[in-house]
Amino acid sequence: MYIIKVKGIAKIPDYVQLRDEKFTLLAYFRVDRPEKSLEKLGLGDKLTAIMNFVNDLPFGQIAKLDI
Repeated sequence: MYIIKVKGIAKIPDYVQLRDEKFTLLAYFRVDRPEKSLEKLGLGDKLTAIMNFVNDLPFGQIAKLDI
């Protein structure tokens, strides 16, 4: 799975994209509200680990997330 953190501008908040190995979008959620999207994807139990990774990730970079 790949993760991308997108910087928002003005009234648009920061977002996170989760993509699979074929780069298909799996989830797209606000950095400050990840719970609902991660629960829907079945990753609710990994919320803390994913958000720690997101907080350390610079904006605009693609990183491989091994969960």
